[in-house]
Amino acid sequence: MLQTIDAFDRIGEENAFAVLARATALAQGGKDIINLGIGQPDFQTPEHIVEAAIKALRDGHHGYTPANGLLAAREAVVRRTMTTTGVEVSPENVMIMPGGKPTLFAAILMFGARGVEILYPDPGFPIYRSMIEFTGATPVPVPMREENGFAFSAEETLGLITPNTRLLILNSPANPTGGVTPRTEIETLVRGLEAHPHVAILSDEIYDVMTYDGEAHTSLLQFPEIRERLIVLNGWSKTWAMTGWRMGWSIWPNAPESGHLYDKVRKLAVNCWSCVNAPSQFAGIAAIDGPQDEVDRMMRAFDRRRKIVVEGLNGIEGFSCVTPKGAFYAFPNISATGWPAKKLASTLLEQAGVALIAGPDFGILGEGYLRLSYANSEENILRALERISSFLSR
Repeated sequence: MLQTIDAFDRIGEENAFAVLARATALAQGGKDIINLGIGQPDFQTPEHIVEAAIKALRDGHHGYTPANGLLAAREAVVRRTMTTTGVEVSPENVMIMPGGKPTLFAAILMFGARGVEILYPDPGFPIYRSMIEFTGATPVPVPMREENGFAFSAEETLGLITPNTRLLILNSPANPTGGVTPRTEIETLVRGLEAHPHVAILSDEIYDVMTYDGEAHTSLLQFPEIRERLIVLNGWSKTWAMTGWRMGWSIWPNAPESGHLYDKVRKLAVNCWSCVNAPSQFAGIAAIDGPQDEVDRMMRAFDRRRKIVVEGLNGIEGFSCVTPKGAFYAFPNISATGWPAKKLASTLLEQAGVALIAGPDFGILGEGYLRLSYANSEENILRALERISSFLSR
């Protein structure tokens, strides 16, 4: 039998794709399935973005691009960063990536090793822990507690740092909870990090524009005192409904005191994915520089759905749901139903025709919760809530 290295036995999965596959199989077998599991906008990529990619193809942009991305694409990210954060960055610190996950992979790979600790949100995006374990590092969960609105506690987070900590992963607005960490809490964390100069920070800000109720997103870029050890992950997937385009960007430090992280990730790109395909980069430029009407329309729709979801979930016996402040997820507490989360999610899919993701798929602190994505129509959301309620009442 062929023998692979142990690291590949430690890789986890993103169970949302397994649920999607099962939901698809059931639908193909004739069952009416409402999918509230997958984390992608249910809107089409705006037409002017699609046209930009078509034009790039017709104009002959069929070849390799620089490993760090077209300069024009990196400059577009610079403009967008100034607009959303008020912070000026250099295009020489911007990497265009084939989606968001390669930034996670690169950053965790740089700092992860046996004997090293990496802090990550729990409940959180499952790839954080999967990649930490792949490197052999010790994953240390940072609790995202319901009583805090699923925001992290700066005091609790700082208390988890040890001399072995090398990387702290943050995510706000957050998947799977929809939590948004207030600026005051982030300011407290940044002040506390002054005592831990050996810790790098990876801030996953992929949902940055997706906030509600006047809740403002705070970018870690707005704190110059940590800029030389900060990696920021962002991209096109959520904001412009471009999940299948595989377009992300990240901002890296490159000073000697940062260990020239940018140069290292650029070399990793050369060795791994070579570059991001050219037409998608032209589409990405059009997304940033073009009209934002469709983004605004999408966010208004998400806000309406969010309110429907929270009201509906709180009306189901045994469910309670805090109002999410960001992203397009609700994370209801189902403890009072008496059901284990994974069993309930599986049963709702098979018997009620509603696809959801169980909280434990997002971490050890996810038991007692389900993730519901409201990236679906209001009609389908209402139908799904009715099915869940009817099933539990039986």
